[in-house]
Amino acid sequence: MSTFKNKHILITGGAGGIGFLMGREALKCKAKKLIIWDISEDNISNCLDSLSDYSTKRLFTYRVDIADPDQVYQTAEQVLADHHHIDILINNAGTVVGGNFSDHRRIDIERLIRINLLGTMHTTRAFLDTMIDLEKGHIVNIASAAGRMANPKMSVYAGSKWGVIGWSESLRLELESHSNINVTTVEPSYINTGLFKGVSPPLLTPLLDAEDIAKKIIQAVQKDKIHLREPFMVKILPFLKGVLPARVFDFVAGRLFQVYHSMDTFEGRT
Repeated sequence: MSTFKNKHILITGGAGGIGFLMGREALKCKAKKLIIWDISEDNISNCLDSLSDYSTKRLFTYRVDIADPDQVYQTAEQVLADHHHIDILINNAGTVVGGNFSDHRRIDIERLIRINLLGTMHTTRAFLDTMIDLEKGHIVNIASAAGRMANPKMSVYAGSKWGVIGWSESLRLELESHSNINVTTVEPSYINTGLFKGVSPPLLTPLLDAEDIAKKIIQAVQKDKIHLREPFMVKILPFLKGVLPARVFDFVAGRLFQVYHSMDTFEGRT
């Protein structure tokens, strides 16, 4: 069982959305240090104001663009110099580009992959050797239900999250074979953080409450869960895809549950 008490926690994209909410929960669970990486100075400032009740000796922030590997590794070196080690790493930072793939610009495709997939990999790589040397640690990768099924008008986002899930699962198997480091892969459907503003949640798959899912992620880490899938329809998604022929699954997901139309009304965060 993993515990947050007296541990060093690092959360990427931790100054807003569910990253901020998970950080607040970690502090409530008596984390010794909460280390936040975020690209937005405004979010960092607002985060510090919101968490002002907690000691400044427990809260540390770094401005990092995880799309830039050089920034990731340089800042990781500084974090290790400042705090010695990280016990729990939560790879939360992410972005989304909506619309048909034929309309995507090259810069949008590359930046999304650099943040959602490569940024997650590089951040983990930057701290992994220290975890291995200390023979302890927990890595949490925030993927998405989109990493389990295709969905029109989110092809690049879905591709990045498929990559996160495949890499996260492979990493877990590697680490289980020779270390005590745990890996948890989180696969939620749409969350009401504003990142997917305007989406139409599929039938029987309600928009997830950000505070609720943040608490469930913290609980999943405490229980050393391999996967956290929310809500219920996401839990049974691998089974449905495994037993239904592709065209039948398309009919069920697209026509009956309207999953394939959920991005038609997407606006996104401005």
